[in-house]
Amino acid sequence: MRGRSAALAIVLGLASGPAGAAAPLLGEWARGDGKARVRIEPCGDALCAVNSWVRPGTAGERIGDRLVMTLAPDGGSRLQGKAWDPQRRLNYSLRVEVGERTMSTRGCLVAGLLCAEMGWSRVAP
Repeated sequence: MRGRSAALAIVLGLASGPAGAAAPLLGEWARGDGKARVRIEPCGDALCAVNSWVRPGTAGERIGDRLVMTLAPDGGSRLQGKAWDPQRRLNYSLRVEVGERTMSTRGCLVAGLLCAEMGWSRVAP
């Protein structure tokens, strides 16, 4: 647990650090396909991406669904780690590249054989 807390502290430090640090990860993000928005926030010793809006008729997604992430810096603006999807009971390897207004994610299952990428845009407060 201590290692996970340290990783969270590092990620949160990146999120609120000085101008030279990676842009904030916490906050509201719109999925590139326009089908959902998530709010990334601390949850226990991890970070959670919680669906805050889902386009009506989007299959398999509901407001309140969450992805629990344990991430650590992997150089520059990149974070890498694991994610747990409790709704689908799936574990993913996860890579996140975050900028000031944009973010890209790559999640993989089955030892990296099945992967999906998604672009995101920060939602203005």
